[in-house]
Amino acid sequence: MSNSEKNSVLIVDDEYVNLLTLTKILSRDYIVFTAKSGHEAVNSAKKHLPDTILLDVLMPEMDGYETIAVLKNTEETKNIPVIFITGLDDIDSEKKGLVLGAVDYILKPFNFDVVKLRVENQLKIVNHTRALAAKDEIEYLSRAKSEFLARMSHEMRTPMNAIMGMMQIIKMRGIPENLSNYFSKIDTASQQMIRLIDDLLDISGIEYGVFKLNDSGFNFNSMVEALSLEIGYNASEKQQTLKFKIDPEIPPFLKGDEKRLKQVITTLLANAVKYTPEKGEIFFEALVLKDEEHQNQHQEHQQDQQQEQQDITLRIEVTDNGIGIAKDKQSKLFTFFEQADGGSSRKYGGIGAGLALSKHIIKKMGGTIWVESELDKGASFFFTCKLSR
Repeated sequence: MSNSEKNSVLIVDDEYVNLLTLTKILSRDYIVFTAKSGHEAVNSAKKHLPDTILLDVLMPEMDGYETIAVLKNTEETKNIPVIFITGLDDIDSEKKGLVLGAVDYILKPFNFDVVKLRVENQLKIVNHTRALAAKDEIEYLSRAKSEFLARMSHEMRTPMNAIMGMMQIIKMRGIPENLSNYFSKIDTASQQMIRLIDDLLDISGIEYGVFKLNDSGFNFNSMVEALSLEIGYNASEKQQTLKFKIDPEIPPFLKGDEKRLKQVITTLLANAVKYTPEKGEIFFEALVLKDEEHQNQHQEHQQDQQQEQQDITLRIEVTDNGIGIAKDKQSKLFTFFEQADGGSSRKYGGIGAGLALSKHIIKKMGGTIWVESELDKGASFFFTCKLSR
């Protein structure tokens, strides 16, 4: 254990032999400071802030009782636990020390094992108390951060909604052809900003433990068609080919959280467009997974059979021929605020939240998400999710 990890002990005794003996007992396991008087002890305690103090009772000029009184009335040292070391083996002396704030007694002559155990036990209490305080501090900071993210996200959403509302009014009134490209870029940037704000809100929701899915009926094909139009503009700007393939066995109407499913697919498609060069190709496929082994298993209850017939598992794949991801970088992809390459945030943008949120969503939807990729050879992202007919 390095010195920075060791606890520290201040030993106070006017007898040199006692200081030497206690130092020999404790210096192997702790950082030891020594003082030969009460005044020296107070100054040393303020300077070094030891984790505990071993304090002799009978000392000239300023005895142990007077010393502990000063220590407990000094802001810097009032919370340092004090163990009295004394040859006074009587109830009145012990009571007086406890009233003044001592936490324990060690009697002279010293027993090495007793000294070690009493100091060790007191430092266990000190370390445990500090750990609890640190945990409370971390939780407080985490709550404060989540509240800030939520407030900031809501405040940002208000002007963004106004911008997007004005854009809709302009579209309805007609956009001059020479300005069409500019307005399209404003619209696209607004959509990206809203997605970023939603990501921040989702992160705060996850930390608060209030992130939930909402089931409702939706048309899967219509959702994908809307997504293709939304993502298609960015792909067309880079002259990319965007292909979609949907399994005809996917029921026309499904029950699940359409918004969250769309959020995951949008993240994967937007990333594919972002990290694929001009004139690249992006392929989207959705299919129904068949679990024949599960279907052949004996069903004990008719109700369970009916439920199995209602549930389906989708597998979604998004493949591109973009920059790819090195094997040793892939573990970072699904961690909040991490990106496979730190330089990618500067070159391509993004805060490293989309895939981490996607993983959280897919897990709640009873599925998994993973990537298969090599550097400079493109990437394929897959996920499964459970929905109802």
